[in-house]
Amino acid sequence: MKQSEIKFVVTLDENNLPEKIDWSASDANEASSSKSIMIALWDANEKNTLRIDLWTKDMLVDEMKQFYHQSLLSMADTFERATGEAEAAKDMRDAAQKFAEKMKLIARKS
Repeated sequence: MKQSEIKFVVTLDENNLPEKIDWSASDANEASSSKSIMIALWDANEKNTLRIDLWTKDMLVDEMKQFYHQSLLSMADTFERATGEAEAAKDMRDAAQKFAEKMKLIARKS
């Protein structure tokens, strides 16, 4: 059985705020850096989602808005692929559209 490991290294400042987030995957040829990560894990025993949300102190508010918008769209795509629930995924995309409009990331639809 093939295995792959994803590793995150978070560098903290003296106040324990993330300054840098580096990550690598065992089957990739190079490491990378990121300003933010969102990880959701399903705990099957507890029937609950565990989350890790981190962002560096130099991540701009506008970048965070874009990050969330793109994450919402990505979750809708994943949800549709995993469940086949196209109508519910459309509702999620519509909510992401409203979020993007409210955050002034895209123009309002007429």
